[in-house]
Amino acid sequence: MAEEKTRVDFNAPKSLIERADSVVEVLDVSRTRLLIDALEDELKELANDEEFRRRLGDAYYDGRVEYDTVETVLGREEALRMKLLRESIDRTPPMPQLEDDLPSDDVFYDGDVPEWTGPPPSEPSDDESHA
Repeated sequence: MAEEKTRVDFNAPKSLIERADSVVEVLDVSRTRLLIDALEDELKELANDEEFRRRLGDAYYDGRVEYDTVETVLGREEALRMKLLRESIDRTPPMPQLEDDLPSDDVFYDGDVPEWTGPPPSEPSDDESHA
């Protein structure tokens, strides 16, 4: 199935178009094919450029570009990674809120506060000394 096409018109320096026309003659391709290939190559190079990826990530995390843009430029897998990271950044876990003050030890332990009966921390227990 043929991909949908969009017509694009733009102005470019005359000397650049003359150079492109010279290249299309040598390669025996259309000017359109040369421009499409050059644009695809540039976009592929940008997608692999760390600085560009950082800037795209910043734009996505700041809400200046949408997920679809990231997916189009970087691919689905990398876009999903960024989406998951953004969701984890945006998520603020709620702080637990106590209705009252913390209970005292007596209230918490119902009056009987347990005491540690094991060996002091500096002495190894029987299990540790046989290891």
